Amino acid sequence: MSEQPQPQPVAVIGAGLDLGAGRRGVDMGPSAIRYAGLDARLTALGRRVIDLGNVETAVAEAADVGDEQARFLGEIRRTCEQLARDVARADESGYLPLVLGGDHSIALGTLGGLASRHGPGGVLWLDAHGDLNRPETSPSGNVHGMPLAAALGLGGARFESDAWPLPAVEAGRVALVGVRSLDEAERSLVRELDALVLTMSDIDRIGIERAIREAVEHVSGPGFVHLSLDMDVVDPEVAPGVGTPVRGGLSYREAHLACELISESGVLGSLEVVEVNPILDRENETAQLAVELVASLLGARIL
Repeated sequence: MSEQPQPQPVAVIGAGLDLGAGRRGVDMGPSAIRYAGLDARLTALGRRVIDLGNVETAVAEAADVGDEQARFLGEIRRTCEQLARDVARADESGYLPLVLGGDHSIALGTLGGLASRHGPGGVLWLDAHGDLNRPETSPSGNVHGMPLAAALGLGGARFESDAWPLPAVEAGRVALVGVRSLDEAERSLVRELDALVLTMSDIDRIGIERAIREAVEHVSGPGFVHLSLDMDVVDPEVAPGVGTPVRGGLSYREAHLACELISESGVLGSLEVVEVNPILDRENETAQLAVELVASLLGARIL
């Protein structure tokens, strides 16, 4: 009887950045997810896990806000550059990079690191929001609403860096799933892009299984396929500990099925979980759900 191949080992990288968000607290997200038993859960799945600790991040009180249209962008870019290098090294060493946020601005570092190794790839963006604002269109100036536009090379020269190529993502290999809150400029941009956008209304109509299968097909291809999981894609009744909750999100079982289907597709090469805010949570409930969903993405099943 042949031995089963060992599953790919996982490299955990924390990025407790909160400068891109409008509310404080997501800097504690990596600690909350680790405390919820991430290492033990993944080890139980037969995964070898190394934890590379957290990348260095600045504190808002000691950082320069800079341009109000892209607040703290200089400090955010520096953190993302370090994250990009760590992600690239983990990937080169044969590990599956698992990045723990922090706010969603860290996605530029994750995607940038992958693109520095493989060239532009595809991304599944599970999020209540589009994160497709640019400095000139953002109503808040919060960079966590801009990382997908930046990774597509649409954010302008301020997002450029020697640590990554832009675009880091192919415009035709982007799938947004669970969207239910877009700014007007984001709606206009989405119409111009060759991205697949599956809103919660779409999911209500066609079901989560078909939605995920279509999304996976859309992002598949050469280079890399990355999953960016913003915990606010889940309904706030189930995941209360997020900074920008929007009612009407994925149910507990829809979220798990989505992750199980992505896992079964075999395309996933990296993932990140962002926007867990313990200050707004109930007894670490959202971080615990994050651990469960990561486990489903990496092979956990009921039977």
